Amino acid sequence: MVAKEISPYLTGNFSPIQTEITADDLLVIGELPTDLSGIFVRNGPNPQFSPKGDYKWIDGDGMLHGVEINNGKATYRNRYVQTRGFKLEQKVGRAVWTSLMESPQLHNPPNNLFSPFKNTANTGIVWHAGQLLALWEGAEPYEITIPDLITIGPFTYGNQLNSPFTAHPKVDFVTGEMMFFGYSLLEPPYLKYSVVSSEGELLRTVPIDLPTGVMMHDFAITANYTIFMDLPLTFSLERLQRREPAYMFEPNLPSRFGIISRHSDGRNIRWFEVSTCYVLHILNAYETEEEVVIIGCRTDDAQLLNIPTKTNLRHNQINKPQLYGWRFNIRTGAVQEGTIDDLASEFPSLNQQFVGRRNRYGYTARMVPELLPVFTLDALIKYDFANGYSQVHEWGTGRYGGEAIFVPRSNATQEDDGWLLTFVYDTATKTSELVVVNAQDIADKPVARILLPQRVPYGFHGTWIPEKSMHPAF
Repeated sequence: MVAKEISPYLTGNFSPIQTEITADDLLVIGELPTDLSGIFVRNGPNPQFSPKGDYKWIDGDGMLHGVEINNGKATYRNRYVQTRGFKLEQKVGRAVWTSLMESPQLHNPPNNLFSPFKNTANTGIVWHAGQLLALWEGAEPYEITIPDLITIGPFTYGNQLNSPFTAHPKVDFVTGEMMFFGYSLLEPPYLKYSVVSSEGELLRTVPIDLPTGVMMHDFAITANYTIFMDLPLTFSLERLQRREPAYMFEPNLPSRFGIISRHSDGRNIRWFEVSTCYVLHILNAYETEEEVVIIGCRTDDAQLLNIPTKTNLRHNQINKPQLYGWRFNIRTGAVQEGTIDDLASEFPSLNQQFVGRRNRYGYTARMVPELLPVFTLDALIKYDFANGYSQVHEWGTGRYGGEAIFVPRSNATQEDDGWLLTFVYDTATKTSELVVVNAQDIADKPVARILLPQRVPYGFHGTWIPEKSMHPAF
């Protein structure tokens, strides 16, 4: 009998940990800034049981890792997001659902409102209107307490939610509104778009017409517009019935960006065709006098996600996302696009106060394309878009990080006045730490390194919640 091959996402620091702990007074190398006060929370996959079927990184149960910082001291805690699927598997003592990349298990008990797949709530995290939500793009969010990271339960805006909730909602710092979308792979409407008020009220959900269902992981906003990406990563039950891959990148289909007014009814969207591509994550978008400008990490296909291409066509960007820009002229319909940096990088971020507004600075995590798994990130890159300048902070030999979250200084007067926070894993010592880097000089050594009491597996996306937001004055 041939032994089953172990998924690379169950080895090294991709492998799960087994314990939920709380630890106070963590050892700090360097000195934590006195005005850095709040909690850093990052989401990621951590299967509680040995997976069933072909395990991918996106399949594990959601686990939140939080580091609370106050008065120069730090506390760590980690907790599972206790979704319905998590609780059912915990009850029976084994994995019930197979990979998202396999056939839907229609015989399994319902575990979310919108699809037969397991809602792991393992991808994103958002703080809005005084609530922390753990996100997975195929289902409803889960509400989480802070700083304890305890799961309250599914969050549906008083049963008003009628679509899945993206893992990448956008919060407008100026208006306080939050925009999100949900996509369907199986039946129309293939896309629904929603706006939430600054007070947390779901204002509207409108359908957006698409010719077929596509995997749409991210989107963008500007001060006046919302932008969707109709890119040819499709799902097909017919392919499954022919024993072909359910998910496939189809370069014969158009790659399009759709621009719509923020408070539109969904009918006036304007589509712009671009060169064939897939975009996993957007850094930002903003408006000029006549244009909408978008910056994101682009690949020629979806090989980065282990999704096959329909033809035998191969490109020089396979497994190599590059920072890229698009300019859409609203008046003439003209499109300009091009590479900003040919280095491989992903997990873009920025000062969240500039989401949808013109930003000078952006940050990505540098990838090591020759290493497997491909999401191995060995450095932090800072981009100065005004001067075409970049700066790198390398984590060091055998040390790998993740998405960097920008935390502005409380009295900041410049866009990059603050810190960048991310978890870093050391392969030599098999330990993890939260690293704090001065965003105005990222090439310098870290301001502080918080040594963590247990290993933190590589994960996806995080957020920072300031102390004043956690405990607002009455």
